[in-house]
Amino acid sequence: MISSLIDVNKLFFGLYNDIQRAEDEAQKNGVFADLSLAEVHTIEAIGMYSPVSMSETAKKLDITMGTLTVSVKHLVSKGYVIRERSEKDRRHVLISLTNKGRIMYRIHQKFHLEMIKAAIVGLSEYEAEVARNVLIRINGFINERYRNKVQGDIL
Repeated sequence: MISSLIDVNKLFFGLYNDIQRAEDEAQKNGVFADLSLAEVHTIEAIGMYSPVSMSETAKKLDITMGTLTVSVKHLVSKGYVIRERSEKDRRHVLISLTNKGRIMYRIHQKFHLEMIKAAIVGLSEYEAEVARNVLIRINGFINERYRNKVQGDIL
């Protein structure tokens, strides 16, 4: 059992690092090399269709409003994001993607989908469901630990 845990740990964190490296390389060498990976994730959090509030986006990314404001300022100047005041409440700032931002969003989503397809191609329905359940468990563990950390517990 211990050797299996060690093997799975190596595979899991090796995979995590490889995904980050691949995403970073694709970003640096792609059509949208003017974006940082953090900016790509901001575009992803904004989403494709309707304008979203700055506060909602900051919460989704788990960053401060100040950090998001700086990122959005750069994305606006690069032509990926539109920032405008809400018509209902002028105190609220809404952000949405430009056409260029939506193209970037689709390319990033395609990268993720191709990666996942490569991971599950050839698996039986049962194996794919087992893989899904493992990821759900890992995600649940991380989210539970994160909530505890936010409440002051030491991990």
